Amino acid sequence: MSDPATTPVLTPAQAAALRYVREVALRDRPAALGAIAGRLASADTAYRTEEVIAAVAAHGRLTLNFHPDRLLPDGRAVAEALDQEGVYRSQFETGISNGGLTAFPGGDRDRWEETLFGGAYQRPGVLPAERPKYGGLNLLDHADGACPRFGSCHLRLRPEALARATFSFGDSHTQPTDFGTLDIFEPVLAALLSATAGTGVCLGAAGMDTSTLLRALLRNRARRSGVAGRALDDYIEAQIHGELSLARDVEALVVDPSFRGTEVGRILAGIARRHGFPLRWHAGFELPVDGIDAEFRGPAIPPLAARVHAEFARPGEPVDAALIGRAAASVVREPDRWADRGPIEVTLQHLKQLWHVLVRFGTPTTA
Repeated sequence: MSDPATTPVLTPAQAAALRYVREVALRDRPAALGAIAGRLASADTAYRTEEVIAAVAAHGRLTLNFHPDRLLPDGRAVAEALDQEGVYRSQFETGISNGGLTAFPGGDRDRWEETLFGGAYQRPGVLPAERPKYGGLNLLDHADGACPRFGSCHLRLRPEALARATFSFGDSHTQPTDFGTLDIFEPVLAALLSATAGTGVCLGAAGMDTSTLLRALLRNRARRSGVAGRALDDYIEAQIHGELSLARDVEALVVDPSFRGTEVGRILAGIARRHGFPLRWHAGFELPVDGIDAEFRGPAIPPLAARVHAEFARPGEPVDAALIGRAAASVVREPDRWADRGPIEVTLQHLKQLWHVLVRFGTPTTA
């Protein structure tokens, strides 16, 4: 097993990307400090900026959400690839994504990265394996990870990985304007505190105002919260630079309970045992098939849920992560079965949106 204290040697492109974001954050730091001071004062707290930044470094964890049962182009499930390779790969390598499928030279993801990292990854000779891996900063210890929209399970990274991450307030596809690194985090913190002002809608459905957020962040974090954040659209995105080794970089693997007793669950448990980190279960999400909201992601989702349930559910099974995964695998393996719905890309997108409905409205798993 690799030594957890070691860190991977960054390639020139990875080092340049980190350096570029740090320089941008350093430029924006003075204005951010003023904004933070104003928010702390208006929230009527006694917290100091440096105290809040220290809490982020001490309590924040990087989480990478993923669907373990989605199929790679070579036919393997994501869990199988993790098991066999021992590393977490970016969408530039895997060719799949739980967001948009634009990770190729000239695609949207490539252009976003060119802007975000100052062209570091567009230099001649940069390999797909050098690209950053995307996750989120789980500040409030949400049991479903920082970005559950991207997957039912997540890897929780060791704190050492924070030092080679860059951060943006909001997903990079939305062209965010606030960036940071662990040591120059003020622009991201300023944006976070601004987002919690007034509406309190930030870091998921369990949104909170600034004072509540700060109390939660600075409280004793000896015990995991166990609360699902349900963050679909509002989170601190993290881009992790350098290789992500399961043995070296992972602190825990957190799994949706719908995978208990399944082949995918067995593979994930084996990964945890072999690499020496705990396997944990979060509370999960489930809905009755007739309880799928028709407004949140559109009217195409309830009839899709009914079809998925009729064709793939086991007796008494609600709509859950494993059920959606079985349907997604069928779309890839049996495209003719779904031809009446149009292009398979559309059906896969609708299955992603069904997962979003489940995260937003689902109740904890009862089985």
